[in-house]
Amino acid sequence: MAGLSVDDVKVSLQKFGLYDYVVFVLMLTSCVMIGIYFGFLKKKAKKGEAEADYLVGNRQMNIIPVSLSLIASFISGISLLGTPTEIYLYGVQYMYIVGGVITMGFIMMYFYLPVFHNLKLTSTYQMAWLPIVIYVPALAFNQVTGINVHLITPIVCVICIFYTCVGGLKAVVWTDVVQTVLMFGAMVLIIVKGTLDVGGLSVVMDRAKASGRIEGPDLRFDMTTRHNIYSCVIGGVIYWLKTNAVSQNMIQRYLSLPTLAAAKKALWTFIFGTLVLLALCCYSGLLIYAKYYDCDPLTTKLANAKDQLLPLLVMDTLGDFPGLPGLFVAGVFSAALSSLSTGLNSMSAVVLEDFFKPFSNRPLSEKQTSIIMRAVVAVFGAICVALVLVVEKLGSVLQLSMSLGSVSNGPLLGIFTLGVLIPWANGTGAIVGGSVGLVVMIWVCLKAQLAIATGELAFELKPVDTRGCSYHFIATEPMSMLAINTTTPPIESTPAEPEFALYHISYLWYTTMGALITIVIAVIVSFIVGPNKPDEMNPNLFSPVIQRVLIRRRIAARTQLEMATGGIKEIIQ
Repeated sequence: MAGLSVDDVKVSLQKFGLYDYVVFVLMLTSCVMIGIYFGFLKKKAKKGEAEADYLVGNRQMNIIPVSLSLIASFISGISLLGTPTEIYLYGVQYMYIVGGVITMGFIMMYFYLPVFHNLKLTSTYQMAWLPIVIYVPALAFNQVTGINVHLITPIVCVICIFYTCVGGLKAVVWTDVVQTVLMFGAMVLIIVKGTLDVGGLSVVMDRAKASGRIEGPDLRFDMTTRHNIYSCVIGGVIYWLKTNAVSQNMIQRYLSLPTLAAAKKALWTFIFGTLVLLALCCYSGLLIYAKYYDCDPLTTKLANAKDQLLPLLVMDTLGDFPGLPGLFVAGVFSAALSSLSTGLNSMSAVVLEDFFKPFSNRPLSEKQTSIIMRAVVAVFGAICVALVLVVEKLGSVLQLSMSLGSVSNGPLLGIFTLGVLIPWANGTGAIVGGSVGLVVMIWVCLKAQLAIATGELAFELKPVDTRGCSYHFIATEPMSMLAINTTTPPIESTPAEPEFALYHISYLWYTTMGALITIVIAVIVSFIVGPNKPDEMNPNLFSPVIQRVLIRRRIAARTQLEMATGGIKEIIQ
């Protein structure tokens, strides 16, 4: 490529051809057909079961498809593109969060999942950045094809709205199955071919070790360190717990299974699958460095944005094989479609249960319920299409908007934890605690973002090189960019000055901080205004551990009452 400019190289890598479009269209067509099958061809639900069938699959779904759907729902296209970037820029320190993921599974299984499943709830809470979820994969499509994002995003969104609207949760779950297989297939394909191209696994590992990207866990207990073993494991537990335990997207799938035992099996299958996919994304980040170890594409602007690193590797590695780039794009968009369809289906549950039913003077008919659920999907889907235009215009504010989304994670988890673990906490305490937690986290996030913008907070990038580039480019400084990534939240903070400030703490502690503030304030306020009386509360509202405590208290109180009554009878006699 001697004598070529970086723009010439970009054009030469855009080899998205007919076979690639065919593969991409086949993926979209399969989603449409699944929606048609469950919406029009599959045997209709019995009278009175239409709502449960649409929202939770009549609670008769199978473990494997639900597990794959959980993986697809959690791992968005943002994650597939952002996690390799995280590893490329900062090394593998983040991957020690796997300890937090596994620990989260045990906490979820014993404390949270039994409550939601035993109560047969439909709605918990939903907060999704749906326009961003679909916009970021569109950037990857733009990188490999050159097609404008506003041509592809409406088409993909309309298809997603269609199969979600007509097929309900069953269509969402089974399209997720197809999409999860595509995600894993695309990542494995890239890894195998890319590893062979650079000279084998040993070359990838050697180059990663030489650059410091492979390193042991940081054992220093410093809350301002961006990633260390404590923030990844302890902070990671709380972050993943909120995402998995009180997210409408996830809970709705667990509730689609017939028994609690089946839900627990799906939980661990989801965790195993997620860990495997995270490992694939981590390795692909190391592979990107091994491929471009002497010619950093971010410095040379061969990749205009960090989220285009993996698409760049794909086109550089698979571009000469018709259909394979199309498989990768289908995999990335599959992750996005899954997150979008999950969000839309969950929103239909939230709006129906929390807005229409409580304010309806009489029970909704089955036809009214069906119309409302499908109308919600269509309306919110249309809003997502429109907001993609807004997302593009936000520029750097996009990172700020995603960062501010994390401020609600801690207070939300705190409120749900109060509900399932602390029977003394009352509604007033929960509202006050949640409000205080939200205000504090907004302040922390805003201060952190301001500090990052002014350069007060900086974070060290792993070394890159451009001395081996074979094309001409205008040199720029390596960018300290934030990873737009649902598995690694976008707020990054490392102290550039010795004194401690609250907003200097690692973003991985944010959810923990918000949850603790909410719980502590809520308990204090509850005791000030008058706590709930645990003996008078329904044990089924709490986790099994608290249930046993409440039941033992009731038995002890009943025994004391019987003994006292018996003693009075003896005295009278």
